Amino acid sequence: MEENGVRINKFLSEAGVCSRREADRQIEAGKVGIDGVTAKTGDRVLKGQTVTYNGQVVSKEEEMILIALNKPAGIVCTAEKREKNNVIDYLNYPKRIYPIGRLDKDSEGLLLLTNNGEIVNKMMRSGNRHEKEYIVTVNKTISDSFIRGLAGGVPLVELGVTTRKCHVKKLSSKQFKIILTQGYNRQIRRMCEYFGYRVVKLERVRIMNIELGDLPRGKYRAVTPLEYKGLKRLIADSSNQPVMPDMNKNHSDKKHTDKKHTDKKYPDRRAK
Repeated sequence: MEENGVRINKFLSEAGVCSRREADRQIEAGKVGIDGVTAKTGDRVLKGQTVTYNGQVVSKEEEMILIALNKPAGIVCTAEKREKNNVIDYLNYPKRIYPIGRLDKDSEGLLLLTNNGEIVNKMMRSGNRHEKEYIVTVNKTISDSFIRGLAGGVPLVELGVTTRKCHVKKLSSKQFKIILTQGYNRQIRRMCEYFGYRVVKLERVRIMNIELGDLPRGKYRAVTPLEYKGLKRLIADSSNQPVMPDMNKNHSDKKHTDKKHTDKKYPDRRAK
């Protein structure tokens, strides 16, 4: 631990309790203590001090855990115990972990879980533009204009944003692949609805260099050392600080529509 201690939200994040952002919420709610005193935002934890969360002592887990789950539809990506279908109870993993980001309750596919808050921060900041790939099935025949529209950026009026340009490829009459570098709430479903389409099935098949592969639905596996090495390379220059959302800055989106650029950045990807 640093000589002048670490910020309480970072301590909780590194201990695998939750992300820094969620830690700030829990601190504001009065659920965190340092040596028996209710913690405040910005407090620092010094060597030898005892941190509690919901009355339980928090200790750092020395082993770094990173697992890949094929999440079934109906499971909610939260560690909140009040949600009866939360992913933590579903997994019943023997050590404290939490999900990296979210996947809609109605969606399925690849979800990463960890006890390492720094990885979460670097992977989830929208400004870091890390890729997530999805296979989407819709309710009617896909037109070329629909594919072009998705790729060109879609206004999400209810959120007050326009999505970044992205790579979209038609796979069959009612199925397409899309690669996003953002994660707005129900983003793909909203994008499809804008053009009059309804998502029937949504499956995430890749997060950065980690692929779902043939992992059975409802099962999980440890991320391999080779995958973790590649992941660390990809997040090495990523910010772990909050970033302001960009509102469709087209000058920085061009590289994410270039298939060659995508394959160069993620050389370990298997052909689809």
